[in-house]
Amino acid sequence: MEFELTGDHVEVRDLAAKIFADLASTERVVQVEKEEDSFDRRLWSTLADSGMIGIAVPEPAGGAGLGMLGLVALLEQQGRRVAPVPLWSVVAGAALPIAEFASPAQAERWLPGLLDGTRLVTGGFDALPGRRASLTGRRTGAAITVDGEIAQVPAAGLAAALVVPVELEDGDLVVAVVPTDRAGVSLTPVAPTSRENAAAVRFDGVELDAEDVLPGDGAQQVEWVRNRIRVALAAVQLGVCAEALRVTAAYTSERMQFGRPLSTNQAVALRAADAHIDTEAIRVTTYRAAWLLDDGREQDAGAATLVAKWWASTGGLRAVHATQHLHGGIGADVDYPIHRYFLWGRQVAFSLGSAAAVAAELGDVLETAPAIGAPA
Repeated sequence: MEFELTGDHVEVRDLAAKIFADLASTERVVQVEKEEDSFDRRLWSTLADSGMIGIAVPEPAGGAGLGMLGLVALLEQQGRRVAPVPLWSVVAGAALPIAEFASPAQAERWLPGLLDGTRLVTGGFDALPGRRASLTGRRTGAAITVDGEIAQVPAAGLAAALVVPVELEDGDLVVAVVPTDRAGVSLTPVAPTSRENAAAVRFDGVELDAEDVLPGDGAQQVEWVRNRIRVALAAVQLGVCAEALRVTAAYTSERMQFGRPLSTNQAVALRAADAHIDTEAIRVTTYRAAWLLDDGREQDAGAATLVAKWWASTGGLRAVHATQHLHGGIGADVDYPIHRYFLWGRQVAFSLGSAAAVAAELGDVLETAPAIGAPA
């Protein structure tokens, strides 16, 4: 593979960069956080009108069909502007699994409004430690009764429906699209580190029927979705770190201390160089994982998505800590722009598993993988 975007993906990147530059300035982000529930509706509408929400959705389902690399190109630009819209959770956590696994009736019910930006559907795929899903269900005849709580779901309070995994009492998994106005579903707003819109979601005896559950093997569907969410999160982190590093390089080159730019001090240069290396590690591992998914190599991609997410958590944390630190005292000012990159970097690092949790999962995958060179 090549570790650079080409062709249509470059065009996606350039268009996304223009949209976010025009509509997600620092001043606008602050305004949205304070006055508009941390959800930029104007930006969301523009992304929908330009086809960006459906960028990775297959063409037969109404999308652009540019795959995970197209989504990576889009999310990297969002990360550069820390733009308050729930792209990764809506696209990777909802639009893609509905397009891939839903029945024709389910797809017709949810996809058109999701892709045109008029109906928000988001994914809630975080799980409790040691569990495959935060929600548990029991079969009652043809229905499934669901209980449990997902501690944080992006934009849940704004969503018409949630795509969630449910672990049944016999150990099976199912994936369901659940309207947020369903009896027994309750939402409590939460304030995540990144200041984005989010809510805790509680299920108390929520009844699901066949029309709510995606047909097929739920365990495979959950892993399929989590692979794509990991790559999506890593892509956001790539943009966050790349832009934070660019801003820091400009600041340390212009900031004079003892008669010379800060950037000429060896400790500053080396710290920034380490952050650059971490950022490039996120880039190449994210692009590789996305390429494997687009190439249909789902089994190979599983470990690759974990590697990308591990770098996004480990290298991403190091990078945003370094860029904030290199701003000196002004970096501690919560109203100064660099602090927002620090907050987003931490949010991504711990979403869908910390570095330690992801490393443990990767270890399990590698332990069961065939040895290199071993006979098939």
